[in-house]
Amino acid sequence: MKTNKISVYIHIPFCESRCHYCDFCSSLLNEENVKKYFEYLKKEINLQEEFLKDKIIDTIFIGGGTPSSVDSKYIKEIMEKLSNFQFSKNIEITIESNPNSLTREKAEAYSSSGINRISIGAQSFNDDILKRIGRIHKKDDIYRAIENARSAGFYNINLDLMLALPDQKFSDIKKSLEEIKKLDLPHLSYYSLILEENTKLFLEHEKSPLSFPTEDEDRKMYHYVVSELKKNGLKQYEISNFAKKGFECRHNMTYWKLRDYISFGLSASSNIDNKRYTNYYSFKDYYKALDRGENPIAFSENLTKTDRMNEFIMMGLRLNSGVDLIEFEEKFEENFLKTYEREIEKNINSKLILLDGNKIRLTDIGRDLSNQVELDFFR
Repeated sequence: MKTNKISVYIHIPFCESRCHYCDFCSSLLNEENVKKYFEYLKKEINLQEEFLKDKIIDTIFIGGGTPSSVDSKYIKEIMEKLSNFQFSKNIEITIESNPNSLTREKAEAYSSSGINRISIGAQSFNDDILKRIGRIHKKDDIYRAIENARSAGFYNINLDLMLALPDQKFSDIKKSLEEIKKLDLPHLSYYSLILEENTKLFLEHEKSPLSFPTEDEDRKMYHYVVSELKKNGLKQYEISNFAKKGFECRHNMTYWKLRDYISFGLSASSNIDNKRYTNYYSFKDYYKALDRGENPIAFSENLTKTDRMNEFIMMGLRLNSGVDLIEFEEKFEENFLKTYEREIEKNINSKLILLDGNKIRLTDIGRDLSNQVELDFFR
């Protein structure tokens, strides 16, 4: 079903330091480059005025990098720019932040500019582990950041945490969940560490794998997190995301449901209709394209029907609600049960998925083997 709603992503590629697990497109802070970057970011938005004028912006996500590392005046400028377009009445606007840079003043500036959801990158409540992974905040900064956000009027707050970090023990996860219970937040993201090539932690793992939790230990931690968060009223709705009722991240649902989104900034990717495109990764190329009055697109591809079906299933399986078979048929004009009859039978027999009304979803065992299930449905 076609809609004129769209989501917007804004990429802020600046950080105070580089974390040891990070391979994102980011740059260390430099005030001169920050100022220039935001001027060009506004130029890029101007190029899409004609496209956006007939759209209703349903969600905005300001991510990075670390948006809270830059002066809040730049964030306000972008919000003012976007406010020239039509917002949905209940728009969700999220900004990412780090505990050490989310001051009370910044939180108030975000709130006054219309931002109504804040995500804080905590990663761990263990100071030794935080230092080990290259974070520059400490446990106390997490509490301070949450207090700053709440004092500024934010009640929709997410905390990002990580599993399978070096030197992380099961006891660390138990302690973290005790801290989380005290904080009583409406949303939590708990990601397992992915070792990206050429990052510092990847190289450390190559040299000393025994200092990292095993896959079995990671799974034990994960199942404990799911169980304990449920007791605290945070229901799992996606493999790594947990929320109180009504606090699920709508912007992320845009990605998981293959809805349209447009992105601005260095390395940002957009997905509109059946076309995906990604911006330049270098400041130089990004600026040059905009100086020519062109969209700073480095790469684009037209997605086939099969590409879209693969993604819809892969993303849908990540959700606890599963793949919506009615939605699938509306999008692709194919009957899911007939198209994937063999794959469904195989994975039901293996107890990895189950058919629940008009949904196909992973079982608890299937969630641990989700990549295997996805591959079965991939064409």
